Amino acid sequence: MIEIENLTMNYGELRALDGLNLTIQPGELFAFLGPNGAGKTTAMKLLTGLMKPDAGKVRLCGHDVQQEAMKAKALLGYVPDVAVFYEKLTPVEFMEFIAELFEMEPEKARAQTDALFTKFALHEHSRQRIENLSHGTRQRLGIASALLHDPKVFVIDEPMVGLDPIHARTVKREIKERSLAGTTVLMSTHLLNIAEELADRIGIIHHGKLVALGTLEELRKEHEQRGSRLEDIFLSMVEEK
Repeated sequence: MIEIENLTMNYGELRALDGLNLTIQPGELFAFLGPNGAGKTTAMKLLTGLMKPDAGKVRLCGHDVQQEAMKAKALLGYVPDVAVFYEKLTPVEFMEFIAELFEMEPEKARAQTDALFTKFALHEHSRQRIENLSHGTRQRLGIASALLHDPKVFVIDEPMVGLDPIHARTVKREIKERSLAGTTVLMSTHLLNIAEELADRIGIIHHGKLVALGTLEELRKEHEQRGSRLEDIFLSMVEEK
């Protein structure tokens, strides 16, 4: 599970995140929504330990991300909005590198790699250098590498970047199946239809604050927009009056 307590981050005089409190339960698929600059990516970098907050705490499965970094990160799979690789490696070599980082048994790592490459249609690219792969193929490799060690917490920023409809369907199915199997999933996206389709709960962040939280039906009821699209609710929360 993910526990976020009073999380605050400033960039100079700009308060990017303002006392965020949120708990995401095991097996929950949670979607973070918000306009550009709302604080979503900052929150995700803080909860993955890539940045240190000015105030507040993040716990992954009970482990403080700052105080117990190694234990927390061992349980985490993270895909940023722009995946970063060692460009001269092949996908197979990159997966071997990730397996070593997480101290996986070589035989298990090879079996997991084969299964993930089959699922994400990566076998035909497995011996090419990553620098020569398309954007969509790199995105699928980033997701596969983040799932290699079967993380208990999976955080993904803009999961559908560069994906065609066929591979987008595969990624959506995988994210949903992981959550149903007990993985805590936090997904940030600008694609409201993806959140509407997949998420168990939705959080809308604006100016560093969580301005809406609940299931789609709860949000509709709260904002007296029964049957409304998520887009209508989202815009009503973030458009400047």
